Amino acid sequence: MQRKYFVVLAAASAGITGLAAFTPSYRPDQPRIQRSALAGVASSAPESSTSSPLAQSIVLSLVNDEGSFSSVDGADKFAQSCAADVVYEDCYEPQPIVGSGAVRKHLRDRALQRSGEDGSRDAGFRLDKITDGARACGFAWTWTSGDLEGLRGTTYLELNDSNQIQYVREIPEPIYKPGDAIVDLLKAVTKDATPKPPPEYTSKTPSTANEIAKYLFDEVQGADVFEALRFFDESIIYRDFNYEELLRGKGDVEEFIKKFSFPGIQFATQRFDDGIASSCFTWEVLLEGAPENAAIKGISFYEIDTSSGLITYVRDIPEPAIKPAPLGKLARQLRPALGVFAPAAKGSREEGL
Repeated sequence: MQRKYFVVLAAASAGITGLAAFTPSYRPDQPRIQRSALAGVASSAPESSTSSPLAQSIVLSLVNDEGSFSSVDGADKFAQSCAADVVYEDCYEPQPIVGSGAVRKHLRDRALQRSGEDGSRDAGFRLDKITDGARACGFAWTWTSGDLEGLRGTTYLELNDSNQIQYVREIPEPIYKPGDAIVDLLKAVTKDATPKPPPEYTSKTPSTANEIAKYLFDEVQGADVFEALRFFDESIIYRDFNYEELLRGKGDVEEFIKKFSFPGIQFATQRFDDGIASSCFTWEVLLEGAPENAAIKGISFYEIDTSSGLITYVRDIPEPAIKPAPLGKLARQLRPALGVFAPAAKGSREEGL
């Protein structure tokens, strides 16, 4: 029974993430990492770390200057920026990687797998979007090679009080995207769930990305679809990695939300960054009655228009049920530099969308 829930959750979790905050569900109180807001706004993926918030600045330097996710030397630089007891959750792998030495080996091994032992393959790593967090931040990325681009993903990174990297969660996109089949799966598993009364909340209008995300997921969750929808821009772009196609526009997002309006889904946020113009946060999700250790982890990335305070971009991504995911593993074996079966022309997916 535990295995059944675990597999169904993996198939369904991407479709739940951005929706669970707005559909009727029960969520017990969970410990949160709360961060203060910063003054100033940075662009979603600046090329330079100059004058950037600290966590963002560290990521920009490691990715753009050191090549930490695409080269052996860069892997060394990343490990040097980590706390000795860093926890790196690469959700492609069966277990978290613990300790700076183990993280160094993991990133070096991956760089060598992608580029080849002799370095003959071009194996790039493109930063598509990054939140403007100081104590933590998230970033969206794409693997590239030559004139092609392949695997996409999202990473959340958090610093300790000594400004060392203490925690990372990284999730690549699923190769197989089941689409609306998730809805049928969820309804079948939760058909006996007991509806819960919606929670009470006090309406407010936060203005920074991390505060909006916290409000929607920690206060409005399960209470009011329309209270959540008022925070979405009319031209929002919504990337749910359970689907091949983007959702475009507030109407599509509303329809998408309503598909998932049934009881039995428990959603809990875990860590938030402190981004102003954009925010990244981690979460886990269960179905009612499933074992606690069957939770599926994930990451969401929210971006707002700072002049209107409305959400303009969302990216949700879940971890796989089986690690490494069989199709993901095969794709990395066949196309190690790109990590997908059918890469796209470089730049054809605007901003890595």
